[in-house]
Amino acid sequence: MQPSHAEVARTLAAGHLPAVAHVACGPGPLPVRHVTDAHGRVLLLSPADGAFALATRPQPGADDIAMVLDITDVPPMAGSPALGRVWVSGWVTTVEGDELRQAVLDYADVDATGDLLDVGDTKVLHRMDIAEVRYERNENLVDVDPDEFAEATPDPLRQIEFDLIADLADHHLDEMSAYVRRQLGSAFQPKSEPRVVRLDRYGFMVRLDDKLARLGFPRPVTDRHDLAHLLHPVLCHRCGH
Repeated sequence: MQPSHAEVARTLAAGHLPAVAHVACGPGPLPVRHVTDAHGRVLLLSPADGAFALATRPQPGADDIAMVLDITDVPPMAGSPALGRVWVSGWVTTVEGDELRQAVLDYADVDATGDLLDVGDTKVLHRMDIAEVRYERNENLVDVDPDEFAEATPDPLRQIEFDLIADLADHHLDEMSAYVRRQLGSAFQPKSEPRVVRLDRYGFMVRLDDKLARLGFPRPVTDRHDLAHLLHPVLCHRCGH
């Protein structure tokens, strides 16, 4: 069991990774802050007099402008494989009027930055009407259905993935190594100690010498507490019996 392409794309586009915008007929790429709200809609926060706000002003007679949001994964630590890259394409409009307050609240649900207090003054919010989502990993490019992207949820462990992996390495290396070796059985045993290099709701990825292997959880986890409950028999092997 592993994340779908839509789930990985939503995780990358959630708003916790750096992003750049490629605006049609404009300068670029332009660094921009963004989140994808609970409904799968992309919101973009920028200075009202900044390069992004200027570049996304629609042409006379138009209400929006075409743009591609480009987000590349940043692995949690050295030696961790990257999840890839996602391009979200669509049409950008400025959020104004009655919709602005709700858009600010939707943004704050993901990233409660203090700059939201300045929206309508020195900051501006844009919304993207998504037309296309493309996910790339290891030179393989996949089209993700925009509706599936909107319905997917970002991985609940993504923001704490570094802390979880570091904790396993610092305090549970022997237990995790023994667990992985038990799972591998006699078919293959690495020379070096197996190390967890990525974690998500469906399982973890371990480095086995020069190879990578994925070990799944019995079910998807919902949060850190749920993960701790699920890993307890692994980290306390005798307790599990």
